[in-house]
Amino acid sequence: MKKSICVVGLGYIGLPTAVMFANHGHMVHGVDVNASVVEHIQNKRLHIEENGLQERLNKAIDSNSLTVSTTPIQADVFIIAVPSPIKADKTANLEYIRSATQAITPFVEKGNLVVLESTVPPRTVKDIMIPELVKTGLAIGTDIFVSHSPERVIPGRVFEELVSNDRIIGGVNEQSAQMTSELYRSFVVGQMHETDDTTAELVKVMENTYRDVNIALANELAKIAQTIDVNVWEAIRLANFHPRVNIHQPGPGVGGHCIAVDPWFLVELNPGLAKIIHTARQTNDGMPAYTAQLTADILKAHGITQPKVAALGLAFKGNIDDMRESPSVDVVEQLQHNELQVTAYDPHIKTNHIAVQTQNLQEALEEASAIVVLTSHDEFMALDPVQVGKHMAHRVIIDTKNCIERSKWEQAGFAVYVLGDSKNSKLQK
Repeated sequence: MKKSICVVGLGYIGLPTAVMFANHGHMVHGVDVNASVVEHIQNKRLHIEENGLQERLNKAIDSNSLTVSTTPIQADVFIIAVPSPIKADKTANLEYIRSATQAITPFVEKGNLVVLESTVPPRTVKDIMIPELVKTGLAIGTDIFVSHSPERVIPGRVFEELVSNDRIIGGVNEQSAQMTSELYRSFVVGQMHETDDTTAELVKVMENTYRDVNIALANELAKIAQTIDVNVWEAIRLANFHPRVNIHQPGPGVGGHCIAVDPWFLVELNPGLAKIIHTARQTNDGMPAYTAQLTADILKAHGITQPKVAALGLAFKGNIDDMRESPSVDVVEQLQHNELQVTAYDPHIKTNHIAVQTQNLQEALEEASAIVVLTSHDEFMALDPVQVGKHMAHRVIIDTKNCIERSKWEQAGFAVYVLGDSKNSKLQK
């Protein structure tokens, strides 16, 4: 059944979700407090990078199925997809959720459905949203219906996963869950799993916490492998042939708005019980400093004084433009703390967000003593090491993602180091 839908928050999740509903028979109004974002969308210009988004946005705008502004309007359904970041003290900042809920309350009417998509700490619907929604004077669960249906997609594959992934539907009551399932069935072919709102909140946080803990294990194994003449990437690959083992991959840290953030929600909820979770977070948050120290040690071992480092990759994962919680930024800071000159380059991030960033790869490489690969962009894997080496003062490359072709770079005269691999590159201190 055709609905009018108001989507609050037009970022990496909100905009693709709004576009999907608009292209599947609904009238959608998107809301963002950032007037520049609204102007971009109105003019069919993207402020985020996502495969397939441009053509889908064009279709939605051209068919008049999607309108956007900085303020909500009346609708049958309200979807909140605003950020839920952590503060400097690692506690959840839920003011965006609260503000978005406050913004829609003047427009909420009897029979409406309110869906929270943002990933949040358990009890956010109960403790943050519902206290605002009751101010409408409408009864929760009978006059208006409320649920939590967290997104479960990854950047770069959002549209594919919006359709194919199962969805967790957490309603404040059974009717709220049923209404939400019916809504998302507009385009979702995955299964709908209905539960209560707090369980749904916990499920999403659990999923990302599992991945964070697994990556922390991989990072600890990488650091151990660095000391015993083992290639951790080979060891993990072999271990994963076991039918009940799936160890993730190490790296310079963990980024993104989910994996690097959500575990802290559980630590905040019960610090005394979330001990493994807390330790995993500390392990992963410590990887940028470890990566920077490894780089400094390698340069020292080569006898290079006053080195310049070219940091390649600022996005938190390959082939996207998302810098949220990116460990690459922390690696750059830690390299500077090690008194290394740094220039950073990322082909997917078109605006300079940090002082040492450049939009020119050659500028980053010019007179560099070492490259540190921090993101597995296709562009970096396709680099010609012979051409790269012509710009550099010394030929050293440190691959934290195990993504470059070692033999090709070695043939071009590079000393190649891979995070967690002391078997093939022995660091002589």
